[in-house]
Amino acid sequence: MQNRSGSFVTNLSGDAEYRSFRPAPLPPSPPVELDNEATSLLIEANRKVALLDGLSSRIPNMDLFVAMYVRKEALVSSQIEGTQCTLDDVLDPNIETNINGDVSDVVNYIKAAEYAVNRLNTLPLCNRLIKETHSVLLSGVRGSEKTPGEFRYSQNWIGGQGSTLKNARYIPPNPQDMKDAMSDLEKYLNAEDSLDPLIKAALIHYQFETIHPFLDGNGRVGRLLITLFLMETHILSTPSLYISCYLKSNRIEYYDRMTEVRKSGNYEQWILFFLRAIAETAEDAIDTIDKLTALHTKNIDLIDAESSRIKNNLKSLLTYLEKNPIIDVKKTSDALGFSYNTTAKYVDLFCDKGILSQTSKAGKSKIYSYTSYLEILRKDT
Repeated sequence: MQNRSGSFVTNLSGDAEYRSFRPAPLPPSPPVELDNEATSLLIEANRKVALLDGLSSRIPNMDLFVAMYVRKEALVSSQIEGTQCTLDDVLDPNIETNINGDVSDVVNYIKAAEYAVNRLNTLPLCNRLIKETHSVLLSGVRGSEKTPGEFRYSQNWIGGQGSTLKNARYIPPNPQDMKDAMSDLEKYLNAEDSLDPLIKAALIHYQFETIHPFLDGNGRVGRLLITLFLMETHILSTPSLYISCYLKSNRIEYYDRMTEVRKSGNYEQWILFFLRAIAETAEDAIDTIDKLTALHTKNIDLIDAESSRIKNNLKSLLTYLEKNPIIDVKKTSDALGFSYNTTAKYVDLFCDKGILSQTSKAGKSKIYSYTSYLEILRKDT
């Protein structure tokens, strides 16, 4: 049965027979038609994304915000795939010694996101960049036996624990159809198109998830692809928009709407969902930036009340906290180049001012948290 989004094809025969999906190339034919609701959502989503991007070019410490936001995205995107860990685990100052499989997944996602964003400076968004990013994502963690950095040579399927080709919820294209589909998608990524880039991003994400070109890590790469595409098309100048929190909160609808495209060829209902995700996510990012900026200003005012002799050192400590909101004194003194005792004195001062609070002990060393900062970031994790 063929519809606008593709068709199911029969593979093998006899007992081994199964049906995989062969996606039609983008853009959809007949073309996407937006109703009034979708048109106004598109205007709204574009307005909020422009607002977010304008904001990100004005904030002096935007790279700090992005560094933290990427960690949050890495965490939530990995949680969608079943990873069990928290923001505090990812920010643990002793992460090298305490690292477990779940935390490694998230740390690798952060590395993959940073790698991909930097790689866009030297390479257009293409299959090579997608494969390289995948290689960073899976290197040395669970799934590293599943050919990192290579498209699959075997059939995969999607379903609950223990599902097989017989009872899978969805069977992506067979290896040959997958190769053809990724080649078509690569052309579409770089094709001139009259569609708004946000709609194009919706189609690209849907298509990538439908093709499922890797044996593992498809969801995380597919969600990262949205940000990379919006940067490639200059809709975003910094990687400040990630929709995983929205997708995690609406996970069932997210999967159902993609399934609906494959079933009926109705791209429009998926685009509607995607635009809503973009609009809400941009609004959330703006709100987070506002809150973090207000907190920064408040704490700078507290520091400015101190003697000018130590003021600059305290500001250095605050900047360090905005990158590392959970600290111990030893690592912090090494990082900032202050003596252990000086750092301990500054940390105590920050505790008196309510900026830091002691949250736990790791062996002999005390662990301190920049609590109000963490509370803003923990939302939806």
